[in-house]
Amino acid sequence: PAQTTEGTATPSVDPAALRPIDKAEETQLQNCFPWSVYYLQNIEYRPQAVICRGQLRSKPEVAYQTIRENVEEVFGDRFYVVFQEGASGKPFFALVTNPRSESAATGDRKFTKGREKVTRPGIALGLLAVTFFTTTLAWLELMDKPVQFSPANLALGLPYSLALMLILGLHELGHYLTARRYQIQATLPYFIPVIPMSLFPFGTFGAFIQIRSPIPNRRSLFDVGLSGPLSGFIVALPLLLWGLAHSSIVPLPPKPQAFNFQALDPSFSLLLTLLSKLVLGTGLTAETAINLHPVAVASCLGLVVTAFNLMPVGQLDGGHIVHAMFGQRTGAAIGQVARLLLLLLSFAQPHLLLWAILLFLMPASDEPALNDVTELDNRRDLWGLLALAVLLLIILPTPGFIASWLNV
Repeated sequence: PAQTTEGTATPSVDPAALRPIDKAEETQLQNCFPWSVYYLQNIEYRPQAVICRGQLRSKPEVAYQTIRENVEEVFGDRFYVVFQEGASGKPFFALVTNPRSESAATGDRKFTKGREKVTRPGIALGLLAVTFFTTTLAWLELMDKPVQFSPANLALGLPYSLALMLILGLHELGHYLTARRYQIQATLPYFIPVIPMSLFPFGTFGAFIQIRSPIPNRRSLFDVGLSGPLSGFIVALPLLLWGLAHSSIVPLPPKPQAFNFQALDPSFSLLLTLLSKLVLGTGLTAETAINLHPVAVASCLGLVVTAFNLMPVGQLDGGHIVHAMFGQRTGAAIGQVARLLLLLLSFAQPHLLLWAILLFLMPASDEPALNDVTELDNRRDLWGLLALAVLLLIILPTPGFIASWLNV
């Protein structure tokens, strides 16, 4: 029989409160673990969870599917069944109290799938409209012109606004649609408008969705994480090429800046350098810069958003990707290394210093998926490596030998 361990109770806490299940249910729980699938050896109690440790005797996906179905048959939707690796590397199960459980409140043992309303189209459309207005006016701030509301000014800002909102919107829509495909509860994309100002002239802080239910497994975690940057990048790339084709070449200023869109030196990004040289050809040299078309400006910002989200840290898309590829513990270690490397890179590329500070303010790890043990297939691992390669192409400056070869 499995051993039972309870958490330490303080004098003011009833020990029974530390047991999410009673003695009779403990026997039912033990019967949920077939010895040929997962040999249960120990049950530990926490105030909001039951920890089940033992030996895995089948494939992780088989063990999780079997035990989750058994637990749901007995306990309904009272618990989320989490399967993850422990500190020793041995996988364990955790039954975590489901705060949205219907059977816990009614006593009904049937598994229920009641869902709260998470999509609020009115709010999403309202934020979309306000952000469209602020990003349209933002073009005037970017061009150092007075920000004044008029039809003529709105017309000037439309190319920038439409391109930027298309990139950001499809990024978040990629997350949303992929979450829906895996039956994960998620809000609609919400834009964050901001009044254009000299310190932050872009008109928006971006967009986001909120995940309101647990991620089923590492495969869905990977797909949801990758779908956003991939969708945004697929749109930003052709828009950038078109925008560069409609941009002009100007003399390089004495002190070039990374985000001077009227005289941009693309050398701060290897990918931007390669694309600029591809489109502008021999006209782009080491002594020239680019006066970007509004669509090209929006596309450059789209690449910046893509790169930041691909950083392999915590709750960022890149953090989800490396977690899904390598596991939660290794993914968190990669996040720690990535933060340190970016900080070191910021000494050579000062525009990355803000990124480095933001990353150090974020947790290095994210939440585990319900089945956090089953590994990804080789195809997804390859896609993950390609995503990290895109990140490096965007944030790394152009090496000197490539700049000399391209004459930029």
